[in-house]
Amino acid sequence: MTVSASALESSDVSAECAVLISQQTGEVIFQKNAYKHHSMASTTKIMTSLLAAQSGKLHDEITVSKEMIQVEGTSMGLLPGDSVSLYELIYGMLLPSGNDAANVTAYYLGGNVENFVKKMNIKAKEIGMENTSFVTPSGLDDENHYSTAYDMALLGRYAVNDPVFRSVCSSKKATLSYGNPPYKRTLYNHNRLLESYKYAFGIKTGFTKKSGRCLVSYAEKDGTGLVAVTLNAPNDWNDHKLMLDYGFSRLKRHVFKPSIPETLPVVGGNVENLKLCCEQFEYDSLEQRNLVQKVVIDKFAYAPIKKGDRLGEVKLYLGGKYIGSTDICAAENIDVLEQKQEEKSFFQRIKERFLK
Repeated sequence: MTVSASALESSDVSAECAVLISQQTGEVIFQKNAYKHHSMASTTKIMTSLLAAQSGKLHDEITVSKEMIQVEGTSMGLLPGDSVSLYELIYGMLLPSGNDAANVTAYYLGGNVENFVKKMNIKAKEIGMENTSFVTPSGLDDENHYSTAYDMALLGRYAVNDPVFRSVCSSKKATLSYGNPPYKRTLYNHNRLLESYKYAFGIKTGFTKKSGRCLVSYAEKDGTGLVAVTLNAPNDWNDHKLMLDYGFSRLKRHVFKPSIPETLPVVGGNVENLKLCCEQFEYDSLEQRNLVQKVVIDKFAYAPIKKGDRLGEVKLYLGGKYIGSTDICAAENIDVLEQKQEEKSFFQRIKERFLK
């Protein structure tokens, strides 16, 4: 099915709930029941993997206990006594969608599932996921485990900014070494979009009988990024291709020229004021938007200064939300002022006279 650049109807998308947003700005491009509570199956593991990626413990070696892997469903093949790193567990969650990997992560980082889930919900609030409640680290069904398509898009948008998460979720396969003793094995990604859609970079599949087929995807084309989410989508692969193609056809690149001071006072330089420059800011949107800028720069600079030195930044906001920044730099070289004898201050001359 092809859709014109001017229209994508709810009926074109098989999902019960769906949304498409700009990666850069968070602008909603398409939505269908995007704010309706719905279970999200193993797309839950985006949050579990993200917390692991940000833990600072990626290469810690974990000894798997029987208690850690007492969970049903998909697996990366962990057994009691196995040695595995947190980094390998991220692959185990994002590629074969291992529930065992999610549980081991929860026990290691939280001490138990309940404590780890608290961390998941705290992080969700930080990201802005106001209509999400995590109960399990794996995504197994629970009455109080739910989110919305929009909230999951916010999570996906946030997660792909983490370099470890982004690298893993975009991997079609990975050869890792873990076990007791460790031995090599290859894990394969369940996300068929990585093979069938040339702009796809991830992110995560999910399925339970209650949730239906769930998918969070990220795609990038010519520097423009899109995050798409479907919950309970019988034809999710097609839904995402349709939505992503629609998004790429609608989003346009716009330019914002920040307003900055022309000069900055210089201390100890051969001139009193330094000329400043700032690159324009490019952003993706359906239409030209009113960006709000905040200039962050010191009141003066110390010589010497080289052309191109970063002296501050302009932070840009859209709808009250931060979307990026551009640097304020020196537009010229400034040398240190070399004082001549006759330019010395009165007090310097008096001091030198009495010290003779």
